[in-house]
Amino acid sequence: MASLPEPEKLLRNFSRCNNWEEKYLYIIELGGRLDPLPEQWRQPENLIAGCQSQVWIVMTRDEQGHLVFSGDSDAAIVKGLVAVVFSLYQALTAQQALALDVRPFFAELALSQHLTPSRSQGLEAMLRAIRAKASTLV
Repeated sequence: MASLPEPEKLLRNFSRCNNWEEKYLYIIELGGRLDPLPEQWRQPENLIAGCQSQVWIVMTRDEQGHLVFSGDSDAAIVKGLVAVVFSLYQALTAQQALALDVRPFFAELALSQHLTPSRSQGLEAMLRAIRAKASTLV
C-alpha cells in the first residue's frame, strides 16, 4: 500500500494547514499517494454503494492478519477521503477495525462541517463497507 500517515500524524499535518483550501489540497495530495487500482479490481463487488462518485475499495489481509487496502475514486477529493479512511484502518486486524470508533477522529478533523452532504454520505458509505467487509474476515 502507499505510504499513508498514521492517524496522529494525519491530525498534526491537518492542523498545520492554515485554511480549508489548504486542507482540501492536503486531502487531494493523500489521494495521490494511493497505488493505482488494477483494472480487474474495478468490479461491482468492490464498488461502494451510496457514494455519488465512483469509489472502489478492496480489502485483504496480510500474513500477520492485518488489513491491507487498495482503492480509487473518479473524484480527486473523494479519492483523498479514501486515503484518509485507509490511514485510520491500515495495519489493524479485522477485529480491531470493527472495534474502532472513527467518529472522534473525524470530529477532530472537523470534516463533516466542510464536506458537502453527498460527500459526507459517501464517507459514511465507505466506513460501513469497510466494517461489513471486516466482519466477514473475523
